[in-house]
Amino acid sequence: MLKEVLTGVVLIGTGTVTGIFVAVLVSVAPAMSVMNRADYLRAHALLGKGYHPLMPILVNVVTLSGFALGVLADGPGQVLFPAASVLLIGVQAVSHLGNVPINRSLAGLASDGPWQDPRPLWRAWHRLRTALAGLALASVTVAALATP
Repeated sequence: MLKEVLTGVVLIGTGTVTGIFVAVLVSVAPAMSVMNRADYLRAHALLGKGYHPLMPILVNVVTLSGFALGVLADGPGQVLFPAASVLLIGVQAVSHLGNVPINRSLAGLASDGPWQDPRPLWRAWHRLRTALAGLALASVTVAALATP
């Protein structure tokens, strides 16, 4: 029973993380890329309130569940669930080392004056973590389907 519950947590959680990242990649980030600086800073602050602390908590729960499944699962799940967790650690690393520092740098930024637009670099980091999350989702899907 525990294995089935954790499998559900990992599938739903990884799918949710990946879905949110894809939505930001294909809709939110492009919309924000055409905003003027003041509107971008305001939108960024408002959007950030909704994602924190949900996303780090969700990724951590899914990561730990995937490692637990590596112990509980049989067959390919013994490797694929922990592999997905390693990919999610990569998601966290990219977030904490790439996106979060950029987000923090925007908090005290004025809406006028000189600045180096952070959006291209932020989007590059976001594409990387979206790809890692997508690979994690593929891994847990195969693991769930292939594990007896």
